[in-house]
Amino acid sequence: MAIDTTTSAPTPTTPPLGAPRSPRMSTRDKLVLFVLCAAQFMVALDFSVLNVALPVLGADLGMSQSALQWAVTAFALPSGGFLLLFGRIGDLYGRRKLFLTGLALFAAASVLATFAWDPASFLAGRALQGLGAAVIVPTGMSLLTTTFAEGPARDRALGISGTLMSLGFTIGVVAGGVLTDALGWRSTMGLLAVFALVVLPLAPGLLPESRTPQRPHLDVPGAITVTGGLLSLIYALTTAADDGFARADVIATLVAGLALLAAFAVVESRTESPLVSLPMLRRRTVAWGNLGGLVTFSMMSTVVFVLTLYLQEVLGLSAWETGLVFGVQGVMSVIAGSLTPRCISRLGARRILVLSLAGQGAFGAALLFLNAQSWSVWLVTAALSLASMFHLGAIISYGLTVTSGVPDEEQGLATGLVTSTQQVGITIGIPLLGVLATTSGDLLSGTRTVLALDAAIVLAAAALIAVGLRTGRTAGSRDDQGPSGSGAVEAEPVGSR
Repeated sequence: MAIDTTTSAPTPTTPPLGAPRSPRMSTRDKLVLFVLCAAQFMVALDFSVLNVALPVLGADLGMSQSALQWAVTAFALPSGGFLLLFGRIGDLYGRRKLFLTGLALFAAASVLATFAWDPASFLAGRALQGLGAAVIVPTGMSLLTTTFAEGPARDRALGISGTLMSLGFTIGVVAGGVLTDALGWRSTMGLLAVFALVVLPLAPGLLPESRTPQRPHLDVPGAITVTGGLLSLIYALTTAADDGFARADVIATLVAGLALLAAFAVVESRTESPLVSLPMLRRRTVAWGNLGGLVTFSMMSTVVFVLTLYLQEVLGLSAWETGLVFGVQGVMSVIAGSLTPRCISRLGARRILVLSLAGQGAFGAALLFLNAQSWSVWLVTAALSLASMFHLGAIISYGLTVTSGVPDEEQGLATGLVTSTQQVGITIGIPLLGVLATTSGDLLSGTRTVLALDAAIVLAAAALIAVGLRTGRTAGSRDDQGPSGSGAVEAEPVGSR
């Protein structure tokens, strides 16, 4: 399906035939990148900025301890559940239009959450923030991948975007504590409203629109089954993180989620206009790339969770001191974000994905030597920071692996898969592994168990993906470098060649 992107298009980034390829961006391209990355950073910030404020928030609004989990779940449900749907709607009806709608909704929802007068109004604001995020993330990513040509320009743009997203999670932990202590919990939601209100006026004049010449058909049965499946699965996993898997509603929604996703696969195989192209899912770059994304997000979120508990409850660090440790992690992520696109240009996205997962797993394993002595804080700072550098490399390279070689008209679908993998990864890591630390009688012993399993899973995934993507081919080959020779990856069927 052809997409017209001529309206308000940015300066082309693809050089004429025979001209040297350069990652240099025009001023307009930089402004487009700023708007898209600022929006992604804002959503990443929302995932972590409220965590430290939850006890204060609960006391102020009269929310019980058990009800506080809904401050997180109310955001996670719509933000993860509607990603694929809105990614496809953006493909069909216009990404710029939908992106602006998502920004406006997120801004209004943040204002509502800031001035919430009771638990119901606050949770409504959080749910609407999640719905806005479900619009912003896939449409923003597809606008980025269609604006910047495949090759060095896109590598650099995705590198900056991935760095800021990773940094957003880290800054959220630190900023949440500082803002709550200084101005109260409402300031954390107010910060998000300010971000949205700054980005929203800039976007209309900078971002290109995409339109289809004819009215497209939306796969309604597919949309219902995949959205219902993701909503059920995310609810089950986020609830299990606090209350375990024994609750009847957790078991029921987990089974329902898996059944709906199975039904979605059947629907997609029979419809003429599928929401998700099954041939795309059979491409080994898409399948193995998304596995890499799932592993890197789920396992790193688990490490951050258990180390936050370890630093404060075993080593006795304050929330501020813990934030400094994660601040170092954020600085190293920024460094990794500037280096990764260059490494991808030399070695290809597939190799960098495998090497990044191996590095994340290896430095995660180094954390097994931590103990209750004060010097362990230096081990945590060093190992976590280095693991985070490789984690950032995995984020950038998996996004490139999945989206490279995909036609522009399917970029919303591809980036929807990328962001769905990201959201599900963030969601499942803590329920599946993190609870082993919190339910253990000895937090230090439980932390070591989690870290050992975490490192083993990441290293095993690196080995499997290396085989699945066949990264052992000679450097510079078309299979590894993609058509441009710049580290882009072809999206080919699983089992091809």
